[in-house]
Amino acid sequence: MERARDPINSSPRQIRTMSKFAVIQVKQGIGDTIWHLPFVRAIASAAPDHRVSFFVPPRSHARELLAAEPAVSEVVYFAHHGNEIARAINIVRLARLLRRRRFRRIYILDRTTRPAFAAWLSGIPERIGIGLGAQRLWITNGGIDQKHFHAHPIGWLKALMQTEGLALPSTEPNLALPPNAFAEIDARFGDLPKPWVVLGLGASHPSKDWPDVHWCALLSKLEEIPTRRTTFLVGGQDCVARADNLIAASGSRAINACNLSILQCAALIKRANVFAGNDSGPLNIAAAVGTESYGLFGLTPALEYSRYIHVVRASDDSAVRTTMDQIKPDRLLSRLIPRLLAERVETRPSA
Repeated sequence: MERARDPINSSPRQIRTMSKFAVIQVKQGIGDTIWHLPFVRAIASAAPDHRVSFFVPPRSHARELLAAEPAVSEVVYFAHHGNEIARAINIVRLARLLRRRRFRRIYILDRTTRPAFAAWLSGIPERIGIGLGAQRLWITNGGIDQKHFHAHPIGWLKALMQTEGLALPSTEPNLALPPNAFAEIDARFGDLPKPWVVLGLGASHPSKDWPDVHWCALLSKLEEIPTRRTTFLVGGQDCVARADNLIAASGSRAINACNLSILQCAALIKRANVFAGNDSGPLNIAAAVGTESYGLFGLTPALEYSRYIHVVRASDDSAVRTTMDQIKPDRLLSRLIPRLLAERVETRPSA
């Protein structure tokens, strides 16, 4: 099947003036922003000014998280989801955003068709995409091999980097945080005893969330360990009341830090000695800032892009997936306690 022709025939002189590169990432989660970052950097390394414009949905929190990222010149939020009418409107709005900036090249980091179609509508001459499915009609590269169709999206992007000749030194996000992100954390919590343990509540779907009865048991058992430490609960504003209830029910002295901003939460996790939590945004942030992290994985595939993520399942057989309630608190404790006992008590160096 023939690819659609460009609606705008740019002359060589016009194409040379459009030197900016763009990247579109359609997934909405905080974690999605994090694990896409190494691929964004690989693309930026090929851009004329070594920077890209990053288009993402607002719930990604990319504008805050990437405030100190040199490979990203701007974060542009766009709407992607909705009913059929909303999606059609969103395509037109995205095309206008893209046309206004006169990009020369755009990378679509997903196999979805709508962003590629919007890029075609906007007249971007070079449209680089995964090319799995109907998206292949609207991109100008050949896409990746169809054998990757059922792979994890990270597998798609690795294949895309290879086919496009882009160097990907590592999939570690190595998230840079602005120095002022640590000021509030150090002022509020700097005198509390180390090691610091941060526990991440909440998840993007109930099937990925550990039940409260397990969190309560974990908090109670952490209190029984006869060494000094400070435990924090994070998870965003929607977890504030939940964290209060867990602390009260368990008799824990943990600190409810769910009301922190996204950058303050990242700074707290960076200052921590260890993190444990669901497959969610805070777990990905912990890996991105280099904090040893224990991720609870039930029915979902384990995240394997970072050496800082240690997978905790219900059994030693990592291939066996279960519901989250089958991962018992003692299972997580057996991983956390050796880490806590090995941690040095004094404060970690400043970021």
